[in-house]
Amino acid sequence: QVQLVESGGGLVQPGGSLRLSCAASGSIFSINAMGWYRQAPGKERELVATITNGGPTNYADSVKGRFTISRDNAKKTGSLQMNSLKPEDTAVYYCNADLRISWSSKLNNYWGQGTQVTVSS
Repeated sequence: QVQLVESGGGLVQPGGSLRLSCAASGSIFSINAMGWYRQAPGKERELVATITNGGPTNYADSVKGRFTISRDNAKKTGSLQMNSLKPEDTAVYYCNADLRISWSSKLNNYWGQGTQVTVSS
């Protein structure tokens, strides 16, 4: 059974930094794209950043220049470094991955359970 587990959320003051991590476990053959999404109270879930297996990244305009997504393919982990945090970054952050459980299986999409990030003074 595949699991994505996030960690690293918490409370931080405006201007501060946090680093989120996502660990994939279970029967995994390969991971294609990994991404981070967030959902604030009363709002829809939105894309924060994605990174492909080859490394190209994509960011929401609201986080460009402040957040950096990365991954370690060997360890099956992903990270989101968040700097210069703002109150509007407050949300539950979710890890997402497209992966195969065997060489012949199709790509399936998985979500983590989410981790709370609160930016407040």
